[in-house]
Amino acid sequence: MLTTAIAAALVSVPGVLLAQPTVSANEALAGINVSEAPRVTQAVSNSHLSSLPKSHLAFVAQSTSNTPLAGATPMSHLQLVLKPSALRTAELTTLIANQHNPKSAQFHQWLTPQQFGEAFGVVDSDIAAATSWLVSQGFTVNGVYPNKSQVDFSGTAAQVNLAFHTQENVYTLSDGSQHFANASDISVPTALQPVITGVMGLNSMQLKPSRKMPAAAKWNPSTGRFNALASKTASSHSMTIGQGGLNGVRGLVPNDLAKMYGVSTIRNNGVTGKGITIALIELGSALPNDWSNFVTQFNLTPFGGTFEQVNPQLGSLNNCYNVDTINHAQFESIETVEDMEAATAIAPGANIEVADCSAVTNTYAPASTNIYQGYFIAGTNLVNGDARPDIMSFTISYSELQTDSASEAGIDLMAAQADAEGISIFAGTGTTGSNPSFNSRVITGVGISAGSIVSSPNVTAVGGTDLADELDGTTSQYFSATPNAVYGTALGYVPEIPWNSSCGNGVVAKANGFPDVVSLCQFMLSQDPDAKYVTSLGSSSGASTVISKPAWQRMVYNTAKDQSRDVPDVSLFGGSYGGDTGLVLCMQDYPCTPNFSEPVVVVANESMAAPMFAGIQALIDQGLVMRGLPADQGNAAPTLYALAQQEYGAASGPAPASLSACNADNGDTGTANCVFHNITRGSTSTQCDHYVGEISYVTGQPINTPNCYYYGTADIEGLVYSFGLSTTDASPTTYGPGNKAYGAQPGWSFASGLGSVNATNLLIAWRAFVNAPAAAAP
Repeated sequence: MLTTAIAAALVSVPGVLLAQPTVSANEALAGINVSEAPRVTQAVSNSHLSSLPKSHLAFVAQSTSNTPLAGATPMSHLQLVLKPSALRTAELTTLIANQHNPKSAQFHQWLTPQQFGEAFGVVDSDIAAATSWLVSQGFTVNGVYPNKSQVDFSGTAAQVNLAFHTQENVYTLSDGSQHFANASDISVPTALQPVITGVMGLNSMQLKPSRKMPAAAKWNPSTGRFNALASKTASSHSMTIGQGGLNGVRGLVPNDLAKMYGVSTIRNNGVTGKGITIALIELGSALPNDWSNFVTQFNLTPFGGTFEQVNPQLGSLNNCYNVDTINHAQFESIETVEDMEAATAIAPGANIEVADCSAVTNTYAPASTNIYQGYFIAGTNLVNGDARPDIMSFTISYSELQTDSASEAGIDLMAAQADAEGISIFAGTGTTGSNPSFNSRVITGVGISAGSIVSSPNVTAVGGTDLADELDGTTSQYFSATPNAVYGTALGYVPEIPWNSSCGNGVVAKANGFPDVVSLCQFMLSQDPDAKYVTSLGSSSGASTVISKPAWQRMVYNTAKDQSRDVPDVSLFGGSYGGDTGLVLCMQDYPCTPNFSEPVVVVANESMAAPMFAGIQALIDQGLVMRGLPADQGNAAPTLYALAQQEYGAASGPAPASLSACNADNGDTGTANCVFHNITRGSTSTQCDHYVGEISYVTGQPINTPNCYYYGTADIEGLVYSFGLSTTDASPTTYGPGNKAYGAQPGWSFASGLGSVNATNLLIAWRAFVNAPAAAAP
């Protein structure tokens, strides 16, 4: 009877399953039984329900709302995330491990989306049972993804309330913004519970692209730096450098990045990323002229790279909209410009593809309401499509504390599928120290948390670094006073420290004669009673509370002895203390002109690190193709950790001599033969605060920021604020190396992962790892 009902449901929902091309089995699926018995074995009844744990945001459980979301509110393109069986989950984990093991017959045997769905998705009869139930509840089923693990469907708030036995309410957050969310965990028919993980899109907690333009800067030939046209107000303390100080802003250009990260040598040998496609997943668009201006200004045009912007639709889902078309105007997102120009700076021969899906079809109707809105839709559509990229880069991440379980599951599904297909994903860890959700604001009210994209075990997490030469007083060793023909001044690798713009930066404290960062922070508070210096701006890092530690992350000296997926994995330049150093951008209002005769934008933001590493991966991919091997490498992290073990040593046993030899402080000549630059100074422990007596709009309770060691208070406009530094202790009474969140150390560290890389040496080591043939004789 159940089989008959399912067959009837499929007839009543034409086109539910997206087109499934016939594919032949390959060696990747050898030994895997792609057939599986249905798990929906009972009649689907709304009178027998099961709750899905943790299917609503944690803050909602502690709050009340008297404002129900209007029942007619559209809830478009929700994602029903399906649950594979335990056996298929285990088989997928084993397959991916073998795909990264050069000794396995499954090494680099990548799947298509259809093969992934057949082997690791939910069986057709179970999908039909779920979709027929959705239709019976009044929803429109837009389609089933080829991975057979997602169902795209649309409806209204009233239909959601009735079908999932919850209440969509409107909540006001502490920043005054309003969002809707389901007030309780959702329930589904017990018969379907074995195959349903949850629903993405039941809350509108969403990331938003920044529309704030950084200050433009004008080239000063006498100093060899840029002077900000709208300088930041200098705080009254002696540690201010860069935009708030006397030195001006140092603008890095593509030639500088190529010198710093060992790209120049292989570029001269024709390794430019040619033929490799990097998809940058964005929340907004850029302007094509920005990219063409950038490659022209820095003489990158001869390398033959390409640029395009796409809105990746998938079949008939119609869930990806062009934000510019919707708003009848062309917008320029600063984050998108950063990403596309940073990736091009490293891999000027690559095909750069900006992919975004608008969050709204018009001013009022959301196209997707999951926490990552069109950001997730763009990524999952690419992974499930026919024209898949070689590499993907995500630069924005919300913390796990603010991500619902269904969204976390959807992200992990997308990343695992991409990895199994051979796509390398890089994601930025964030820009606010120990909690990425604050998007450069000060951490308040919540504790430390890793990002929900970067914590995936199938993603390579990229943190941000700063250049240490200014603080060390060694700039003349690493930078020329005179720019070359393509405006570069870097002479080679420059010592790095974790990017930390706060007074928690221990390298800054030492450079200015303070015994520790607490003394520096207290001094700055005494000199600046309005606390304008307080910031959480810096590279984010942390331990996942959701994802367990993958086996490959246990391989390297000093990896954390926890059970969590820890981030970052690697780091590249992301920002600087005092805004001293940034990347020169070419934008519509501030185009690049010969000799910088007109102002440009110089921006320091960690989001550039992930697309830069995506560019390095493009060089690796092309470098392998040049030896007759396939380009795609899947998740880069397992290989990076295997290579780092050779240089830093294993998790147990003594450290080899190469660990100290590859210390980033050794500079260009000291690390010339190293794959990794081991960053051992500084931390990502940034500032946190709350004002005494503050009541949360959300919880109705006083705000007291966890994991914050308070070092002082200040009365600002009648409100008493407590200021502190982030720690790993929930309620710290001390602050130091044992609990700050987080300090650098030899080997792997939370502050910067394995450190940064020399691209030339990385390619040589990677070729050896995959047993690439020797170069052909000249």
